[in-house]
Amino acid sequence: MKHPLLNEQHDLIRQSVRDFAEREIKPVAKELDEKQQFSVDITQKMGEIGLFGMIVSEEYGGQGLDYLSYIIAVEELARVDGSQAATIAAGNSLGLNPIFYYGTEEQKKKYLPRLCSGKNIWGFGLTEPEAGSDSRNSKTTAKLVNGSWIINGSKIFITNASSEITLGSTVQAVSNDSNGKKEFSAIIVANGTPGFTQKTMHNKMMWRASNTAELYFDDCKVPESNILGKRGDGSKIMLSTLDCGRLSIGAMGLGLAQGAFEAALKYSQERVQFGKPICKQQAISFKLADMALKIELARNLLYKTCWLKENHLPFEKEAAMSKLYCSEVAKFVADEAVQIHGGYGLMKDYDVERFYRDQRLLQIGEGTSEIQRIVISRYIGC
Repeated sequence: MKHPLLNEQHDLIRQSVRDFAEREIKPVAKELDEKQQFSVDITQKMGEIGLFGMIVSEEYGGQGLDYLSYIIAVEELARVDGSQAATIAAGNSLGLNPIFYYGTEEQKKKYLPRLCSGKNIWGFGLTEPEAGSDSRNSKTTAKLVNGSWIINGSKIFITNASSEITLGSTVQAVSNDSNGKKEFSAIIVANGTPGFTQKTMHNKMMWRASNTAELYFDDCKVPESNILGKRGDGSKIMLSTLDCGRLSIGAMGLGLAQGAFEAALKYSQERVQFGKPICKQQAISFKLADMALKIELARNLLYKTCWLKENHLPFEKEAAMSKLYCSEVAKFVADEAVQIHGGYGLMKDYDVERFYRDQRLLQIGEGTSEIQRIVISRYIGC
């Protein structure tokens, strides 16, 4: 049955992205994962079919689509490969969105067309070695000296920040610290700026074909005009960006769960034990039924949240719920998919092994499951 929130445009986007993922990504996903290789070619192909800047208005090179269209695209990519879905999710929610929503007209015209094309990508410099869930514990500083910001500090686990096509990053820094009260500002820093270096991180368990970096600032000097939004609004900008980013992480969980479920169902229809396909065994059929149930509930919650956002209604509580529930459904479904595959589920020859690894970050990135529960509890009056 067709979902009531979907229209013909949504169906067309789903089918076109699914066809692209099956044709361009699936044949090379295993190899890229093994090599820990970020693919510029696939990234730019995703740009060519309009997967960057989907919600950015056309005047800046975007598609001008609704948020649900974007979420469906991420979902369909994650159904095949979490690494490429992460590139698009971070590229849009964390890379493009802060500039689109908070940038000056000059900043938008300078950066958005290049980022919407997929020819370049952008990082979101929030997390630090001592500032993860506690984002206000940032140690990176930015001092205004003679019309320039002088930035010192470091960031870690930053997606899309050190590839050969990365244009720059939005960075949260302490712009004033007096009387024990920190002022945070968001500042645009272009790759290639003296004093700004990026180091690609390797040996990840998951998303091994996405680009993840450490960022270092050593008296990095950028113009005062590189501030994003107003001085002192950095924390508000970064955290509101994460509210939207939670929806894309939810979409990654939903898509991964769908992909793992489909793989498990197909395997269970082909694997014969005790004289019949194992999907006919009640122990396995009940697992598949529970997987389908949870995926359906996750999709309904996520799509409802997108509808709330699109209609300018409060959605922050539902965003936290969607991120939390979709990531936990991904964990459940991936685990059961491996169980259904038995020993084969532990082999890299089967996609469920990669799904099982990739889902693990979803309960950590862009706000841990514990933080989501804190957010939800505050909204319900605890």
